[in-house]
Amino acid sequence: MGRILSIHSFRGGTGKSNTSANLAAVYALQGERVGVVDTDIQSPGIHVLFGVDEVGGHPTLNDYLYGSCEIEACALDVSGAVGAQGGVFLIPSSVKPGEIAQVLRQGYDVGLLNDGFQRLIETLALDVLIIDTHPGMNEETLLSIAISDALAVVMRPDKQDYQGTGVTVDVARQLGVPCLKIVINKMPPSLDVSRLAAQVAATYGCDVAGVVPHSDDLMELASSGVFVAQHPDHPVADRYRSIAEALRP
Repeated sequence: MGRILSIHSFRGGTGKSNTSANLAAVYALQGERVGVVDTDIQSPGIHVLFGVDEVGGHPTLNDYLYGSCEIEACALDVSGAVGAQGGVFLIPSSVKPGEIAQVLRQGYDVGLLNDGFQRLIETLALDVLIIDTHPGMNEETLLSIAISDALAVVMRPDKQDYQGTGVTVDVARQLGVPCLKIVINKMPPSLDVSRLAAQVAATYGCDVAGVVPHSDDLMELASSGVFVAQHPDHPVADRYRSIAEALRP
């Protein structure tokens, strides 16, 4: 049975989707079969990192949630985007304004997500299912955290992120997540990595899976690909590989 790894941040703009895509690539390049679900239904975007500019007529997570198809019909094989030996299967959310508006207006049965996650693991024979969550706290986020084998809370070394990260860590503890770790992202070059990691770990009483420094090379890629696949020898790629290992059960 595959494991479920949720990638979450309390605020937007932390690099959560980039983290999700890069971890998916690391696991797949190590030979694992990986599913990636974009549950940020209100503002989807991780599909762009895998080279899917438009989902077009392909079913999306929205179609599954409204009963139009089984969830495995939504899976896109994006293994080629990372050169994976294992396999990467993306379950995108719709970018159509009308379908996003429908979610905002009507909501959906959150319980379907849990059923869908388990079905994806079984039908696609996944080793790991990565959930790219919606920032903040809502019913979907709480469900994703609660059923996760591991949770990575992505934060920047920014004062606004500290309080929100504390809320997320406290909620995850109350929900009994087996493996809970923090990923510090976009670290300015002026900060000391070891000192920052130690401060964050002490603040939250939580292990830091890794620190990803600010990188001009990563910024220049501008979400046009998955960084570890395009720059496998880069020091930032090494950081993602270390984080992926730290998040294994």
